[in-house]
Amino acid sequence: MNFSPIIWKEMMLIRRKPWRFLASSMVMPVLYLVTFGWGLGRGMNVGGGNYLEFVLPGIIALSAMNNSFGPVSTSMNISKLYTKTLEEVLVSPLTAWDITLGRALTGMVRGLFSAVMLLLVGFAAGVNMHLSLNFFIILTLTAFCFGAAGVGAAMLARTHEDMANFNSFFIVPMSFLAGTFFSPNQLPQPFESLILAYPLTHASLLLRALASGSEPSTGSVLVLAVYTLMFFSLAVRLVKRAGG
Repeated sequence: MNFSPIIWKEMMLIRRKPWRFLASSMVMPVLYLVTFGWGLGRGMNVGGGNYLEFVLPGIIALSAMNNSFGPVSTSMNISKLYTKTLEEVLVSPLTAWDITLGRALTGMVRGLFSAVMLLLVGFAAGVNMHLSLNFFIILTLTAFCFGAAGVGAAMLARTHEDMANFNSFFIVPMSFLAGTFFSPNQLPQPFESLILAYPLTHASLLLRALASGSEPSTGSVLVLAVYTLMFFSLAVRLVKRAGG
């Protein structure tokens, strides 16, 4: 477990300032929940249930994405371009696989933590959700997928502006279009097919199906798994290339 020092370092940083970590993880998801779930969606029915029960799994997927991708990509981008501490890690005995896995797992932990906190907020608000082992497996896969994507994005970015552009053209559109707040089949073609190309769309669909007690789509599971493998493999290659 050569990647464990990387995870240990990140967990120690969280332990030193847990309240700041909790606040930064919860602000945006709770705002989305209040705005769309309790505000715009009050009194709306979707598929025989209330809108809050429909939208909460999507916001949980969104929270897992943002809190897995954002901290990992930002931290690695700063250590790569500003503090130059990433160079010390690259010349250490750790392999590219160890570095990528360690960073992706720290993103996964952050994403899972924020998602679980949001679940608790939902339960406190009286939202009914069917939770199962498969629900948490998909949630974990989602968080790891975007943790790995964060590593890859940070290694691709050559400037801080590149990182900001990646968020603007990839993360932000996916946050609002990937079936988080509405069902993709409400859109006309070709927009429905384009939205189905997003990994977050399939994460939202899977969590929503599992939360309602329905059978998840095998196709969506495969798409999410393929994206995870693709992001992780790309990140390993980019880290390896950066290390020479």
